[in-house]
Amino acid sequence: MNGFRSIYASDLSHRAKSVYMYLKDRADSEGRCWPAIKTIALELGLSRSTVKRALDDLVRAGLLRKDPRWRENGSYTSNLYQIT
Repeated sequence: MNGFRSIYASDLSHRAKSVYMYLKDRADSEGRCWPAIKTIALELGLSRSTVKRALDDLVRAGLLRKDPRWRENGSYTSNLYQIT
């Protein structure tokens, strides 16, 4: 759990801390993951809007980078999240 010490001591909301830990748990060795907001919400028992606010909080805090991903046909798919 050493990787979570800084998040525990932060002033972030409990929703942002929960989403951060969720993403960190699912990230690959380079800190990347791409779950859908709907999936995060369902697995954490949060609303989609709460997850979106938490992600925005994490981006503003500099703990997360969020990049949109696109299918070959040009349609949008889930975001790529990079733990920083």
